[in-house]
Amino acid sequence: MAWRCSGRTNAELISNLYKAQLITAERVRASMTSVDRAHYAPAAAYEDSPQPIGYSATISAPHMHASACQSLLLFMPENKGAKVLDIGSGSGYLTHVMANLVCGSEGKGEGKVVGIDHIPQLTELALSNMRKSEEGRRLLDNGRVEFVTGDGRKGYAEGGPYDAIHVGAAAAEIHDKLIDQLRAPGRMFIPVEDEDGRGSMFGSQYIWVVDKDADGKVTRKRDMGVRYVLLTDAPK
Repeated sequence: MAWRCSGRTNAELISNLYKAQLITAERVRASMTSVDRAHYAPAAAYEDSPQPIGYSATISAPHMHASACQSLLLFMPENKGAKVLDIGSGSGYLTHVMANLVCGSEGKGEGKVVGIDHIPQLTELALSNMRKSEEGRRLLDNGRVEFVTGDGRKGYAEGGPYDAIHVGAAAAEIHDKLIDQLRAPGRMFIPVEDEDGRGSMFGSQYIWVVDKDADGKVTRKRDMGVRYVLLTDAPK
């Protein structure tokens, strides 16, 4: 179904995702509409499929970005000072979308999103991509978005704790260090390899939704099957 959501323009792509009920919240629809994917995936910006961005990395399909935003939305209130960590930020697209969700369409509300990637060139790419739009430049210049280079499997404790954590590549496990950096309450959206799929480029993977309640109790729920590139060391 998702592949049918491709459009000729950014607005048409997001409208098709909405019509297919892959986007159901108006805030998600508005935030994704305002970020032109052509700034982040120039080769085939409006196709609902993953696209290569170099360095063995990809920008995920739009329907997966929509799913992540929908899942994390309750933990990304607008203008409430929410903190979000985007692990494997890659092109910077979803970092930008989530910044719209927590800071509002004009990028002036309270909140912050940190994008972390282990490849320095992708950190620079994300910064360059965001600066292609006035909205993106504002979010960077006012400190609402920050990109750092580091091992996303360890999170980024300096910026936490986080109300929401998104992981954009398949992890070998649900890393305890990431759970530790969740606020109570908080939620993490993370693709994880099943043991029977390890050792292949695309094994058996599932999205896991990890919740930490106000008392610090952690629950894990396995969701849909997916195919992500692996969360690994930077290529040498």
